Parts: sequence; C-alpha cells; structure tokens
Amino acid sequence: MDLTQGTLKEKNNRAKKMMLWFGIVSLIMSFGGWTSAFLVSRSRPDWVKDFELPNAFIISTVVIIISSVTFILAKRALKNGNRSATSAFLLATLVLGVVFIINQFYGFQQIIDLGYNFTGPTSNVTMSYIYLIAFVHILHVVAGLICLLVVIYNHFKQKYNAQNLLGFELAATFWHFIDILWVYLFLFLYFVK
Repeated sequence: MDLTQGTLKEKNNRAKKMMLWFGIVSLIMSFGGWTSAFLVSRSRPDWVKDFELPNAFIISTVVIIISSVTFILAKRALKNGNRSATSAFLLATLVLGVVFIINQFYGFQQIIDLGYNFTGPTSNVTMSYIYLIAFVHILHVVAGLICLLVVIYNHFKQKYNAQNLLGFELAATFWHFIDILWVYLFLFLYFVK
C-alpha cells in the first residue's frame, strides 16, 4: 500500500494512528526495561522471595479486562447506530477505570499493612519495583481515562458515527493496550518472584 495515496483526511488518519503506535511501542520498551530490571534484581540478597501480591491486584485485573469488553461493546453499539447503548458502555468503561485505580491504591495499602513501604526503613527493592511498576501503570490509566472523557464528550456532541470513528478508535486502542499491559504486569509480578 502506498501511504502517499488517498485523501488528505485518510493521510491524517493514518498519521494519527501511526503516532499512537509509536507511543505504544515506547511504553512497551519502558515497561520492558522495568521488568528486566526486576528480573536482574532478583539475585540480590535482600530480595523478598515469599511475597504474595495483594488480592486487590487480582480484582483490578478482572475489572480492567471487563472495561475493555465494555469499550468493545460501546464501539459495536456506535457502529450499529445505537447511541444510548454506546453512552451506557462508555460510562461503564469510565466507572470501571476508576474502580481499577481505587483497587490499585487499596492493593498498595495491603502491601503497607504487611509492613512494606515504598521508602524508609521498612522498604526494600522488591516492593519498590512493585510500587513503581504499578504506579506508573496507574498514571497511564489516568491518561486513558482522560482520553475516555474526551470520547464521551465528543460522543454526546454527536461527533462520532459509523463513518467517523477516528478519535473513538484511537482511545479504544490505547485503552486496550493499557488493559493488556496490566494483564502482562500482573502475571509477571505474580509468577516471577
């Protein structure tokens, strides 16, 4: 396919999608670096080997997977011209994203209750990695929620329809990436001790 072909709008849409994918690849590299550092650091003598992830992280994982499903259902409803179902699924996705973040902070509290802090005399490198990886992911979920709020606003302004989905699709791609990223991080932290 010749990327120079097509209308100006088609070229702009391709460029915006490509920029999103460049951003996603850079995020993959960042989290890949942190998880690699986690692996390398496991040989330290002060590494905590018997730590179990908090139950709140398991709940978070289920919640964010459901949020991706609701976003998919919102897109399907929009393509079918069902604006009320689209609104309901978008709002459900937003609520689930907030619930994810709340559960993450509840998980942090569970870690603190076990006596592990991010800094100070009760901190250690294992927990610092877990806090860092989870917190940076939370920041990306916040970015996803901001994108979702823009999509919801534009949806209520009737900007999207079956033929005009670019902003909707970009936000959905980023949201699904955040979902897949958390599932990877959770499985990594759960199985790599």
